[in-house]
Parts: sequence; C-alpha cells; structure tokens
Amino acid sequence: MKKEVIGSSQLFAMIVLFELGTALVVPIGLKSGHAVWLSILMALPGGVLLYLIYYDLYRQFPGLIMSGYTQKILGKAIGWPLSLLYIPVLMFNGSRNLREAGDLLISSTYDRTPILVINAIMVIAVMYILNKGIEVFARTAEIYFWIIMIMGLFCNFIVIAAGLVDFKHLFPLQADDWWDALSSAYPSIWIFPFGELVCMTTVLPHFNKPRKAKRAGVMAVILSGLLLTFTHAIEISVLGENIYSRASFPIYTTITLVNVANFIQRLDALVILTLIIGVFFKMSIYCYAATVITADLFNVQDYRKLVVPVGVIVLFSSFVSAENYASHLNEGRAFLKYILPVLCAVIPFLLFLVHHVRKRFGWYR
Repeated sequence: MKKEVIGSSQLFAMIVLFELGTALVVPIGLKSGHAVWLSILMALPGGVLLYLIYYDLYRQFPGLIMSGYTQKILGKAIGWPLSLLYIPVLMFNGSRNLREAGDLLISSTYDRTPILVINAIMVIAVMYILNKGIEVFARTAEIYFWIIMIMGLFCNFIVIAAGLVDFKHLFPLQADDWWDALSSAYPSIWIFPFGELVCMTTVLPHFNKPRKAKRAGVMAVILSGLLLTFTHAIEISVLGENIYSRASFPIYTTITLVNVANFIQRLDALVILTLIIGVFFKMSIYCYAATVITADLFNVQDYRKLVVPVGVIVLFSSFVSAENYASHLNEGRAFLKYILPVLCAVIPFLLFLVHHVRKRFGWYR
C-alpha cells in the first residue's frame, strides 16, 4: 500500500480545527469566572510544551505511532496493555463530541428530527472520509480551515459592530481572579483542548517533512489558543459571567442577540455550521487514532477495515454514555479531572523521560 503523506499547511490546518472543535462552542474553565480568557492564555504555554513532548517522541521514533514506541520504550509486557487503554478513551471522547453536536442541533434547529438520525449522518460522513485515507482528510482540512477562519472573523466583527460588547464584564482582575484563572488553566484547560493533541501522535508519522512538524505544530497550537481566548472573551463580554456559566452553548446564545439595523440578524446558522465542521474534524481524528492504534496492537494490515466498527461504537456510545445533557456535563468533568490528564500528559511525559534515560545510559538492546 502506498504510504499516505501530509504537508505542513495540512498539518497546521488539522491541528487548528481539532483544537477549536467543541472548545469553541461549549463553556470552558468555569472555575475562573469572567477571567476564562486569561485561563486559556495561561494554559497555552503548557499546551505548547505538551506538543513539543509529542513531537520529540515522534522524532525519536519517526515511523511509529504512539502504541508502537510505547512498546519500544516500556517493553511489550507493559507497553501493549498501556496502549490498549487509549482505544476506549479515544472512542469515548469522540462519542462525547458527537453528543454535544447532536444536542445543539436538536435544541436549536432540528427539534423534530430524532437525534439518532443526526448523529448517524455525522458518523457516516466520518467513516466515509477515513475510508478515503488520512491524505484526503488532510486536504479537506486545508480547505475547511479557511472557511472556519472567514466565518469566525465575520461573526466576531458583526457582534462587535452590533454594540453588544461590554468590556466591564472582563475587568477588573483582582488577585483572586488571577489565582482562579491559574487553577482553572491547570489541568482543566491545559488538557481540554490542548492535551487532546495526543491524538496527533498517530498523524505525525505521515508528515512528509519531519523537521518542519515542530514549527507547524507550535504555530497551530498558538493560533488556536489565541482564537479561543478572543472568542470566549467576546462571549463573556456580551453575556456576562452569570449567563455564560449557565448557557449550554454560549457562542450560540451570543450570536442570536445580533441585530444590526433590523437587517443583519439570525446568524445562528453560521454557529451551527461552525460546530458541524469542528465536530466533524475532531471526531474524525479521534476515530482515526482509535482505528490505527487498534490496527497496530492487533496486527491488522489495513486500518480501514476497522473504521466501520469504531464508527458504530462511537455512534451508540453517544446515547448510552449519559441520560441527559446535564449528566453528560457532569460525566465530562469527572473524565477530565481523573482520566484524561493521565493519558494526555502523565503517560507521554513518562515515556519521554524513560526513553531519554534509557538512551543516555545505553539501556536499549
């Protein structure tokens, strides 16, 4: 089979779209209150550091995905079951993204459409693009990156032009606000969305210019962090801390308030389109990571054979994981607090540390 390759601009677009994903739509860092935008800025250096750890492991083992070099570093007896843990977590996170997209579409527009139909259509689209290969997926990301950028700039400009922004909701910042922002940044925002980039460890081996992966990835993480900071700052400045914290989808609530001269209004369709695109790319990368790790661990030659089973599991997991959206959010907080930090930060850091110690003392056979 011909090896699939992706370029710098495609990797850049994939990371930005993955980072924005649902983080652009749902409220994050609620513990920091009106200083959530500051929390994102504080978490950004940690996100860059995590990517640099992923990049270093990729450069040390350029032809291997994470499950491959985990077994190289820790041995098959430890590395194989440790890698196996990632598969249900990746599929579960993909199903959570699908659930959030379905709930927003049901509550905003498709109130008479069964959520099974909406989610199934999105999963079918994901299975289709993954069957075409990561190279086709990367080219698609390169196109939709510009669509998201244009829609985002337009929506933020219209919100500002409509006179909805009130910077009194962002300032002043007291000493307690700085501490709350920091405690919210680590580990909450640090892991969601920056730590989720652990999925990109399965994409990096396809990069055609390994030395440029560092620059492209770091720039993508920084840009996505700045975009999230600006967007959530706009949302809080419009809604205020109280409404922002209670809204299920604050960006949707913000855009419905736009009314410029009784002419420009009803822009919520752009937010829905942004969510669909973001969830599509984020869920696709989660499913891709789950399929290639499964294929690697169980010696399946073509990962495409696993795309449909993984897609079906993600689809039905989106229904059975939580009874309602409130339970979904509570479940997500526990998952973010106890499980994701281990898989996204602790294990990669230990792999980085153990590898360099073994390499330094010549403990590889």
